[in-house]
Amino acid sequence: MKELTTEAKVENLQQVLEFVDTELELADCPMSPQVQIDVAVEELFVNVAHYAYTPEIGEVTMQLEIKGDPGVFQMTFIDRGIPFDPLAHQDPDTTLSVDERPIGGLGIYMVKKTMDDMTYRRVGELNIVTIRKTLAEPEID
Repeated sequence: MKELTTEAKVENLQQVLEFVDTELELADCPMSPQVQIDVAVEELFVNVAHYAYTPEIGEVTMQLEIKGDPGVFQMTFIDRGIPFDPLAHQDPDTTLSVDERPIGGLGIYMVKKTMDDMTYRRVGELNIVTIRKTLAEPEID
């Protein structure tokens, strides 16, 4: 398992994405799942950076592993910010027009739809969010 701990600041997003992409490239991850993973990681990291510690700045630890054949990417985000369960919020009504829809909520919805699995748990003072994604390209019938 690889691990990166950094301050939860938007300015560190590039470092986080480089950490992820290095491992995905070593695993010969196809482009489609890599793009979906990058978007999910960006959304989750930026959420921690914007909301977990406001107005202070805290740390977030990311644990990453890729196992199996085809590889399954798993990344866990751990922070000591305010309790926040992204899965507890109602999915946005995507049948509404952009003008009718309230602002926010699409990012987590997109993560839930593009990842194979997403879990949240609160352990003591820790928020723990884990995402999983199979790295194989989807088969086309």
